[in-house]
Amino acid sequence: MSGYVEMARVLRNEQIGTDVWIMDLYAPKQAAEAEVGQFCNVRVTGGTAPLLRRPISYAGFDKIEGTITLLYRVVGTGTDMMTHLKEGDTLDCLGPLGSRFEMTDNMLLVGGGVGIAPMLCIASKLNEIEDTTRYTNEEDETVIKPVAAKKATVVLGFRNESETFWADLFKAYDVPVYVTTDDGSVGTKGFPTAIMPELIQSERGEIARQLTPFLHGEAAGEHSVGAEAAATAENVVAAESESSEKVASIGFTSVLTCGPTPMMKGVAKVASEFSVPCQVSLEERMGCGTGGCLGCGCDGRGGKRYKVCKDGPVFAAEEVFFNE
Repeated sequence: MSGYVEMARVLRNEQIGTDVWIMDLYAPKQAAEAEVGQFCNVRVTGGTAPLLRRPISYAGFDKIEGTITLLYRVVGTGTDMMTHLKEGDTLDCLGPLGSRFEMTDNMLLVGGGVGIAPMLCIASKLNEIEDTTRYTNEEDETVIKPVAAKKATVVLGFRNESETFWADLFKAYDVPVYVTTDDGSVGTKGFPTAIMPELIQSERGEIARQLTPFLHGEAAGEHSVGAEAAATAENVVAAESESSEKVASIGFTSVLTCGPTPMMKGVAKVASEFSVPCQVSLEERMGCGTGGCLGCGCDGRGGKRYKVCKDGPVFAAEEVFFNE
């Protein structure tokens, strides 16, 4: 489908960081159909300047309340115009558009910049029961068993400490959040790929985890859960001492990432080295958002040509990063 055009009503439009804003909108048709990883294409004016819509990923949606949440960075005229919208104003939104992330049982979510938005959306859906299993018991009664909640670990990459406000958005969710910064002012110095090997191996039980999360959901009163990290390490060491032969657990069942392309290529490379399936969400300039204008094409494996807005934005990493 090509989404719905809704004149969405603004419920909240607040600045949360330097040039970064969060907006809640009442858009019941989109909220009812939206899935994690999808986006909407917004038109900020009824005139011709700016002419094209702006693609913005869903940072959240509530199917019951009929709301969607957008995170956006002011980078030009269109997004600057969005900052002037007040509660009760309307915004022309076309969505939901594009493909979704396939959520698995235990995910490593890696985000950078506004690419953090879909990671936040996934975190908000971890405890939602989206499916059930039906079976017949010994009394020939039909039993509906809910599928277990999913699990995730989050890694966020920033330039410096001033950008850690992004991490605070995850406080409401029960996920550990690890942070890397280019200058080492907070968390681990370097890019998200610097800590991925330890996270992947420790999740499998192959090594003890030494990293300490920046925060751990709403239960954390401060940006540290050192006791939990220490307990995890002790459990791994104890398990290893019981047997000289380590038996690795399943660990992460997928890596999901969105952010700057160089970052995602690095993330996909590490995931491949550890044989963990990786999904990437590409960021491209788009015209129509529905595949008609051919303005967001990208090369795919085997000579394929994809439309990011329609075939994506979510792809298996090996389909679009095949030369890496």
